[in-house]
Amino acid sequence: QVQLVESGGGLVQAGGSLRLSCAASGRTFTYYNMAWFRQAPGKEREFVAAISRSGGSPYYADSVKGRFTISRDNAKNTVYLQMNSLKPEDTAVYYCAADRSILVFTTDVQYDNWGQGTQVTVSS
Repeated sequence: QVQLVESGGGLVQAGGSLRLSCAASGRTFTYYNMAWFRQAPGKEREFVAAISRSGGSPYYADSVKGRFTISRDNAKNTVYLQMNSLKPEDTAVYYCAADRSILVFTTDVQYDNWGQGTQVTVSS
């Protein structure tokens, strides 16, 4: 198992930016593909972005493409989500997830390691 701790959430005005971080510990970070998901009140958890072990092949939900960027620093055992041009509909709890499969998945059922989440609130 790998332990994941998110940070960087907060309150921001529409059009602003935030950078989320997810620090991993417990297992070799480079064994894992990493992803970000989010869950808004009253809604199901949804995929945001994913990245492969090497840092290549990023995947994005259509709703964030062009505004969010996922990256990882394997030397620091950390994955990031840079969020620009934030909108009120981006308001949610954001979760970091890890998976050791060969393929990079965009569905939450494939991920068996999760952080506790960090709240992002975008005001209009």
